[in-house]
Amino acid sequence: MAKTILAVDDSSSLRQMVAFSLKAAGYLVIEAVDGQDGLEKAKQQTVDLVLTDQNMPRMDGLSLIKLLRGISSYQKVPILMLTTESSDEMKAKGRAAGANGWLVKPFDPQRLIEVVKKVIG
Repeated sequence: MAKTILAVDDSSSLRQMVAFSLKAAGYLVIEAVDGQDGLEKAKQQTVDLVLTDQNMPRMDGLSLIKLLRGISSYQKVPILMLTTESSDEMKAKGRAAGANGWLVKPFDPQRLIEVVKKVIG
């Protein structure tokens, strides 16, 4: 059965690019428009991986990660940040919140697939 990935980003074009790349690699993708939408969708269906942006309206990526880590079914689910934020300080905040990895936008679709395969197979 295909692994399911929750892609959370307020940019519809970026979500579409991420979804297209992941679907082409055989993954199922659930899209969310911001952290609040991502949290609601994550509560409806546990996924195999969460891919989230940092800067979004209503709820940012770090807040989403902290809330997901508080849900028992998401304590071990890999969470990757996909964001324009690349400072060491922001990466440290991401790790502290519970992020497992970091990809910087603009992203290379092939690199995204490689990282996802490494993390969830």
